[in-house]
Amino acid sequence: MDPKEFQRRLKALEHDFQHNPINNHGHQLDNCTRCTHCVFCRDCDRCYRCAYCQHCTDATNLTHCRECAACHHLANSVQCHGCINSAYLLLCRDCAECHYCFGCVGLNRKDFHILNEPYSRADYFRIVNQLVKALRLPTP
Repeated sequence: MDPKEFQRRLKALEHDFQHNPINNHGHQLDNCTRCTHCVFCRDCDRCYRCAYCQHCTDATNLTHCRECAACHHLANSVQCHGCINSAYLLLCRDCAECHYCFGCVGLNRKDFHILNEPYSRADYFRIVNQLVKALRLPTP
């Protein structure tokens, strides 16, 4: 195979992938595209092994997440991007191994933080509940 043939075939594969929204080995997917081994998801794109998610993209191993993108191994989170191995995040970016964080960016191994500042468990839930209602955010 010469370089021109390789490039032609690669371009054909990329074209076919972009125009074929098939889901592989999923169960009860509603309006999802290119998802593999996902279950009970809605409006997701290019996800792998996700469950009970809505409006997620380019994600792997998410469960009960909404509007998350490029996240991996995340649970019960909303509107996050680039987060990994975490749970109960809201509006977070690039956090890893975090739990119960709201509006945080770039944190690692932190719990009960709002805007990258630590809070007691009680204060965290009180403040987050107020903000979620005021901002009309979906809850995880």
